[in-house]
Order: sequence, then C-alpha cells, then structure tokens
Amino acid sequence: MISHHAALIYVMVMVSAADRNMTDAELGTIGEIVNFLPIFRDYDSALLPRTTAACAELLDSDEGLDRAFSLIKAALPPRLRETAYACACDVAASDGEPHQEVIRFLEIMRHRLDIDRLIAAAIERGARARFTRLGNGG
Repeated sequence: MISHHAALIYVMVMVSAADRNMTDAELGTIGEIVNFLPIFRDYDSALLPRTTAACAELLDSDEGLDRAFSLIKAALPPRLRETAYACACDVAASDGEPHQEVIRFLEIMRHRLDIDRLIAAAIERGARARFTRLGNGG
C-alpha cells in the first residue's frame, strides 16, 4: 500500500516516463505541483526523490505497470482520481505537445482510474491552456 501522496507522484512519474524521456520541464512541473497544490500541504517534499525512485523501480519490475495502477487506485479515493489525472495532464503538457506514447498512456490511465471521458477532456484542455506558449519560447 502507498499513500495518496505517493499515488499522485506515481501518476506524474509514469506519464513523464511514458515516452522513455523524463525531461527537465516534466521533472520541474512535478516539483512545482508537489510544492504548490493543497493536497501536498502535509507532504514532506524531501521524500520526493525517494518516492520517484520507488515508482521507477516498480515500473522496471515484472508487470510493474499493472501493479502500479493497482496501488494507485487502492490509495486514491474516487474524489482524488480526477486530481491525479489533472496532475498527469499537467506533466504531459509541460514540455510542449505530448508524444503519441504519452497520449496513449493518458488514455490508459483514464480507463484504469475510471475517469469519465468528458471530465478527462476538460482536464486535458485545461492543461493545454495552462502550458500554452506564445511563439518560440515566449
């Protein structure tokens, strides 16, 4: 069993790793989310590297993805599953247009966490709006 904090971090790490390339922008967004969102107010951010490493280790194991989703779903009450999806979408949007692997992973996550399709679309659109850039880096 993992904590709800760890579950939220796991979804962010998993979406960042979906395209096999965890960028500085994605890792920075994970740190910002942990330091900013009220759900992490009682989380010791010094644990973030350890939690991230535990997720990566789990994903490298046999059936790691299935095991990770089982742990996440068990740790998150239904009202936090949309929060988890929103965090994942923010990480996916943080370094520009997400790769096809990331889009597919978000679809899998939506199904595994029982996120309604219309709610997911709204969350995805909000993430794109928050991370839109003007021109070349402006």
